[in-house]
Amino acid sequence: MVRILQGGPVAEAIRTHVGRKVKQLQQQHGVTPGLAAILVGDNPASSVYVRNKERACRQAGILTETFHMPASTSQGELLQVVARLNDDLRFHGILVQLPLPPHLEEATVINAVHPSKDIDGLHPINMGRLAKGEPAFVPCTPAGVQQLLLWYGYSLEGKHVVICGRSNIVGKPLALLLLQKAPGANATVTVCHTGTVDLAGVTRQADILVVAAGRPNTITGEMVQEPTVVIDVGINRVPDTASERGYRLTGDVDFDSVAPKVQAISPVPGGVGPMTIAMLLFNTLKAACHTVGAPCSLPPLPKGDP
Repeated sequence: MVRILQGGPVAEAIRTHVGRKVKQLQQQHGVTPGLAAILVGDNPASSVYVRNKERACRQAGILTETFHMPASTSQGELLQVVARLNDDLRFHGILVQLPLPPHLEEATVINAVHPSKDIDGLHPINMGRLAKGEPAFVPCTPAGVQQLLLWYGYSLEGKHVVICGRSNIVGKPLALLLLQKAPGANATVTVCHTGTVDLAGVTRQADILVVAAGRPNTITGEMVQEPTVVIDVGINRVPDTASERGYRLTGDVDFDSVAPKVQAISPVPGGVGPMTIAMLLFNTLKAACHTVGAPCSLPPLPKGDP
C-alpha cells in the first residue's frame, strides 16, 4: 500500500521547535524575531498564504505585520516600502509575496531586499551562496521538500532525483540544494522542463520524483514505476461544480493513477504546503539569531526506516 507523506505533522514539529527557540532568544538576548510581508493586489491564493503565515507566526511568537498595497502600486512606491523595511530593526525577514501584478518587475523588487532579510532565499547573493554550498537562507519550498523526505526516513544520498520544473522558486534551487556534498543531500539530480525529450522515459528512472511544473496532471501513472517516491509541489485550482467554492485544489500529479504504482507520495493539499510555511518561520528565526550570533538549527530527525 502506498505511503502518504503528510506535511502537517512534520510542519507542526518544526513550528513547535521554532516556538521554543523564539522564547529562548527573547529570554537570553531580548530579541523577538520579526517578519514583514508585502502583499500587492488581491490575488486570492496569495491572500490565503499570507493569512496562514500570519497565523503560524503568531502561534510561534514571531512578530508579523502585513503591508497590503493596492494593485495599482507603482514600482517606485513598492521599492520605497522595501527600503524602509530593510532599515526597520523590528523585522529580521522580509517576504515579498509573489506573483506581483504584471506591471511590476519581480526581479528588481527581489533584488532590493537586503540579503540578510531575504528569508525567501531568492536574492542573487543567497542563490549564489546556495550554488556554492554555503547558503544563508535556503528557499522555503525546496527546504520543505528536503525536510519532508528526510523526516519520513528517505535518504537522498546517492539517489537519482528527477525534478520536473526549472523555476527560480522551486526547481533550480532544489536541484542546487540536493546536489550539495552534505548531509541530507549528495543526490544525482536531473531537471526536466518543457524542452525535455521523452519526459516519461526520464521520470521512470527516478528514485525520487519531485513535480513542480505548474500544470495539473503533468505526471500520470504510466510515467512512474515502483518503488519511486513522489513529491507533488504543485497546487492548482480546477473547476468543480460539485464544490461549494466552484473549484477544487489539485497538484501537478494525477494522484489516482500514480499512487497505486509508487512507494510513497505527498498529497495536495496537505503535503508540501505546510512545509513551506514552517520553513519560512525557521528562516525568520535564523535571521534573528544571526543578528545576535546565536546558533540556530532544525529539530533532530526521527530515527527509523521508511
